Amino acid sequence: MKHIGAVQAVVTAAGFDREPTAAELDAIEREMPVIAAELELLDAQIATLDRAPSPLDVRRVRRARRRVLVVRRELTNRGVVGAAEVA
Repeated sequence: MKHIGAVQAVVTAAGFDREPTAAELDAIEREMPVIAAELELLDAQIATLDRAPSPLDVRRVRRARRRVLVVRRELTNRGVVGAAEVA
């Protein structure tokens, strides 16, 4: 029996098998302050999952939420509209 296989390399790469474009990398770089603030908020929320939050925990979560809002506002005021649509 004869096996049939591709003789040439694939002409187009699959969607998941490519490097990010320069525009995508620029968008990620612009959004890094938001990503960092959201990670800080997530860390604060995870710390309170398995126990009752102490007053310090509540304050940490509240500050992290405020930081996310401030950074998002700054990003929006810079004129980056639709930055979440990169993906």
